[in-house]
Amino acid sequence: MSLLSSIISNPTGFKPHQPLIILQSSSAQTCYPILRNLISNFRPTTQTLLFCFLHPPSNLTNVDETPNIITFDFTGRIPGYDDLWCGPQDEILARVNSVPPGSLNVIIDSVDTLASDLGSAPKAYKFIRTLLGLVTTRSESSILAFHIQPSPLLELLTQNSLSPTLMHLTAHPPAIITHIASAYFTHPPPAGPAEKFWSVFIPFSERTHESERLVYGPEGNGTSAGAWVSKGTREFVVEILIRGGSKRGVERSVEGWKGDVPCDLQALDSLASIWTRRNAEEARPDPTQNVSFNLNLTPSQEKSRAQVPLPYAHEGNPATTAGAILYDPDSADDIDDDDPDEDLDI
Repeated sequence: MSLLSSIISNPTGFKPHQPLIILQSSSAQTCYPILRNLISNFRPTTQTLLFCFLHPPSNLTNVDETPNIITFDFTGRIPGYDDLWCGPQDEILARVNSVPPGSLNVIIDSVDTLASDLGSAPKAYKFIRTLLGLVTTRSESSILAFHIQPSPLLELLTQNSLSPTLMHLTAHPPAIITHIASAYFTHPPPAGPAEKFWSVFIPFSERTHESERLVYGPEGNGTSAGAWVSKGTREFVVEILIRGGSKRGVERSVEGWKGDVPCDLQALDSLASIWTRRNAEEARPDPTQNVSFNLNLTPSQEKSRAQVPLPYAHEGNPATTAGAILYDPDSADDIDDDDPDEDLDI
């Protein structure tokens, strides 16, 4: 089972327990299919509270078929346009505190919209910190998961000071993988070295304008960001970061999403070109094969060649200090010790 499939099927099963899950979208790619799939796989015996600030609950779950999920729609409560507006913090905290002891899932869509309603990122961070404290102190494993887009709040919520353990799932358009493979000759693991791939992928993906250019630019198809693209054509790439897992460090991987389920990157039709090109490169014939002479050296020949003295005129000359200029006169050079201007009456 892939890492992403394990997270979706049993988010509380990781050791140590990961109470905080961040699902990140961008203007070039949505991660809502992951969020919907995660919610649909919650255990029926676990109480789930879904607080919606960006999209209505019906876009994320079927309430009639999931009685264990209680939804709260805040999409119509907009500061400055609602005469009865009041901050949602107290209501959310009261709802969480009212749930009987046991496992609890708290979902917020989206926390950056919540920060806008509260007026600042620090206020939203303080609230999330309080909410996470209520989740982590419950008697059974519980999680706080929220959806977010790139914003100043994201940097605060991924710090160790908030939670030493973290699951961070980021959706990217497949065009990023295609571009890196063609422009930097770098393939994702296991097709290429992991260190090389992440050294290129991380800084590139953090420049959001690059993703937007690849999708919406002259050569892009402009379809990666559709939040409700049909399942049959939906494909994107998921960057997975797990902090404080079994390895007690940071674990990164990249997987695919096709239709409505996780998959390997090789299963994405949008990335078929990079695997074809790589296989063609690996299948190129070796130019040293099938020739009438041997271009390779045996180990003994390599050793013998290394022992051959090089014909340098000044090799071993103690005068070859740093900055010295050594010159060997050519046979045609007219070099003598006489003054060439001795016949001049100066």
